[in-house]
Amino acid sequence: MEHKIQEYHLDWQVDSAGTNGYHVGEAPHRLSQKVAAVNGIDISKQSARDFSARDFEKFDIIYAMAKDVIDEIKWIAGKSFDAGKVKLLMDEVYPGKKVDVPDPWYGPEPGYHEVYKMIDKACDNIIKKYAEQKTK
Repeated sequence: MEHKIQEYHLDWQVDSAGTNGYHVGEAPHRLSQKVAAVNGIDISKQSARDFSARDFEKFDIIYAMAKDVIDEIKWIAGKSFDAGKVKLLMDEVYPGKKVDVPDPWYGPEPGYHEVYKMIDKACDNIIKKYAEQKTK
């Protein structure tokens, strides 16, 4: 998404956080980095961080990759949870279908390419949807 925001000269802020804390402080998985690089994007300097209830103050929209992640966000946020700000990422491609982005972590490289395509399409739709809203 950061790459697309720069490409379209948008003044949006984007960040990424996880809900399980397994890889805090680490760079993305080596196959994620490889697939991003194949697509002209360098994510090697990114670092995992924990999702925080304060993210509801900082961001207008919070996208979750899977339905169970929304439950985790709700639990972590507690009283700060704002259901109006939380969306399932793939609802931007398949509205109302509740499609999860699969986690390719333990799988072979082709799974990372498939996940990249899913996220790329969702990001394109988000930019089209919200950039057009700002120009209206």
